[in-house]
Amino acid sequence: MHVHILGICGTFMGGIAAIAKSLGYKVTGSDRNVYPPMSTQLEQLGIALSEGYDVSQFEPVPDMVIIGNAMARGNPAVEYVLDRNLPYTSGPQWLLDHLLKDRWVLAVAGTHGKTSTSSMLAWILEDAGLHPGFLIGGVPENFGISARIGETPFFVIEADEYDSAFFDKRSKFVHYRPRTLVLNNLEFDHADIFEDLDAIKKQFHHLVRTVPSNGLVLSKAAEANMEAVLEKGCWSEKQFIGSAHKAIWQADPIRSDCSSFHVVHKGKPVGTVSWALIGEHNMHNALMAIAAAHHAGVSIDDAIKALASFKNVKRRMEIKGLAKGVTVYDDFAHHPTAIKTTIDGLRKKVGNQKIIAVLEPRSNTMRMGIHKNQLAQSWQVADEVHLLEPASLDWSLQQLVDNSKVPVHLYKKTDDIIANLSKSLQAGDHVLIMSNGGFDSIHKKLLHALEASANKEDVHG
Repeated sequence: MHVHILGICGTFMGGIAAIAKSLGYKVTGSDRNVYPPMSTQLEQLGIALSEGYDVSQFEPVPDMVIIGNAMARGNPAVEYVLDRNLPYTSGPQWLLDHLLKDRWVLAVAGTHGKTSTSSMLAWILEDAGLHPGFLIGGVPENFGISARIGETPFFVIEADEYDSAFFDKRSKFVHYRPRTLVLNNLEFDHADIFEDLDAIKKQFHHLVRTVPSNGLVLSKAAEANMEAVLEKGCWSEKQFIGSAHKAIWQADPIRSDCSSFHVVHKGKPVGTVSWALIGEHNMHNALMAIAAAHHAGVSIDDAIKALASFKNVKRRMEIKGLAKGVTVYDDFAHHPTAIKTTIDGLRKKVGNQKIIAVLEPRSNTMRMGIHKNQLAQSWQVADEVHLLEPASLDWSLQQLVDNSKVPVHLYKKTDDIIANLSKSLQAGDHVLIMSNGGFDSIHKKLLHALEASANKEDVHG
């Protein structure tokens, strides 16, 4: 069977392509921008890629067209499929029909922490010898790939609430039918898709409705929005995680940066996690992963031991390099809550050393200004902030400068940020770069500029 994927180079659709190839299908695809690393990964799998949406890509005619949610009416390839009545489906629906319906699905949902938690969960199952399949919206360093079919019934999936396709506006995750469901948290996001928070809550409740009565729903305790979702009805076992009284899974930090913490289950200490990650948010993600793995049969002790060898996901506080004594990090944070927890975690790690936050407000929600009132409060533990103001922004970032207690610098061009920072940074500084896009390769350019500056100083010694 030949499947052709429109929008193949996104992480999710690229994962679908890899899974389809592993299942024995002939796979081809196209995207507007075909570039590494996804293009390289797909070509290594023997998947032929087309740049753009010319209708010539449909020769030979595929048996099924999988249409990504970035595709809209008016796209030449989409119109061709509809006009000729070619069989088509969404990525989530295809995944359910061809893989998930026969698996024990462990789904990780929530506004924040999906990629990290699902990566932790997949690694715990792997370390326990369960060899799960997975589809994750990032590249877990322990695996080096974002998707595989696995060797056992267990399948871990990052369950995001974005819509499925132009013809199916339900959230992707309603197709996954999990037996184990992780609900990390819930805030308003994706303003380009959802009218308000209640619209998102409705989709999350649709997800809860799909969990069987012998399944498990794991939720963060004292999470008001998620509690509101569960109050609409839940027909499965519930377990809560956090510090509230009803939480049966709790964490007790040993170090302030949460790089070491005790795991407490039903009021009793059951082990200690010592690992490479930092931050209270990651500590809670780890508790979720431990609890979810335990539901799949992994002992708490084995889950704790697995986290000691867990490597974080790319673009999650990833150190990109050290130059002139300056450490440069890359992080995917693009929501005020994620920005705040990321900076807070780094602050607890580095103490009084200087933190310079560099942010590109790139997401659709950011560009619309939905979170602008919270944004200036998200970076207050940094020492200074550098903001790129995209031309497509619907509002002015100047108001953030006016409302911030921390010094904020605005730029129109990435090169200007690099020029300023390369002159002002000192040994021992930490530069935390945050964006959900490529940010014009600012990490690499900044490191090169710092190295050039250091070499110049050595010459003039």
